[in-house]
Amino acid sequence: MRARTRPDAAIELDGLGKVYGRGEKAFAAVKPTTLSVPWGQVIGLLGPNGAGKTTTIKMLGGLVTPSSGTIRLGGHDVARDRSNAVRQIGAVLEGSRNVYWPMSAWENLMYFGRLKGLRGGEIKPRARRLLTELGLWERRNETVSSFSRGMQQKVAVSAALITDPPILLLDEPTLGLDVEAARTFKDWIAHLAADEGKTIVLTTHQLEVAQELSDRIAVIKEGEIIADLPTAELLARHAEDRFEVRVATGSLDVLARVLPDGATTEPHDDETRVTLRDTDEDTLYALLAQLRAAGAPLVSVARAQPSLEEVFLRLIHADDDSVGDDDRVGDDGANQPTQAKETTS
Repeated sequence: MRARTRPDAAIELDGLGKVYGRGEKAFAAVKPTTLSVPWGQVIGLLGPNGAGKTTTIKMLGGLVTPSSGTIRLGGHDVARDRSNAVRQIGAVLEGSRNVYWPMSAWENLMYFGRLKGLRGGEIKPRARRLLTELGLWERRNETVSSFSRGMQQKVAVSAALITDPPILLLDEPTLGLDVEAARTFKDWIAHLAADEGKTIVLTTHQLEVAQELSDRIAVIKEGEIIADLPTAELLARHAEDRFEVRVATGSLDVLARVLPDGATTEPHDDETRVTLRDTDEDTLYALLAQLRAAGAPLVSVARAQPSLEEVFLRLIHADDDSVGDDDRVGDDGANQPTQAKETTS
């Protein structure tokens, strides 16, 4: 029922910007940005340190006041209707203690639920469900300070979700977690988006996490969004003439004789993965013929895409003029490109 009455977009930024200082000392941490995020989408907001990610997240959360523009969360303007706007979000911010360590997991959820206006009868069933789903129910009465970092993150996410907000802001949610804890978190984020329809803004330096979880990627550099596309489209748009050939293990001697310059090999289980960069189809077919003639068992051949890390580095280190407008087209054309320049006096 809620979906029929809510606005088209979960998050709407219109000319949002943040400038620190005045005059010659003015610094635009975030240049005027227009962005629209639909309901149920996971958007990865990526950028190097100092690019403006954290400032943007804090403006979304109402922790930093914008210098220009507007923010609407679930249709509520943060400046004009702050109370209802902030009720739309739950946030887990990296580098902050999102919960109180001397308190137990259960006490934290009771506290944050009441702080956000819920009654005890509403909080308890939600707290039980969240702690059970995240595997913390049996340890609910232990202090958070005694938990591992992964468990502390689970409590922080539970506290952010206690009011069942439709929008979730996650800043480096898997940083410092071991492999198992990180996997649990990634599965949980995917569940929140796919099964519960949460809109999630994800910031992370772990680009493999962003590539796995994000429906869409926005890359921010020096306060300006320089690319904004669905993840698959962003990777495809930056694909090169690159192929991946897999042959059965035991073909290394053959590969050493026939591979062209620039090719790389990577053993993987019972096969060897060969990556051919800047290769046209004629070169590929010639190589396959040589492999066949040498009796090297072929496993598969596919056109390979670059990783998100490769695309990200290419965008960040490219000259501004080389970033095309096509990279700044939002999902289904819903977003307008960010303004390229900001003038300050």
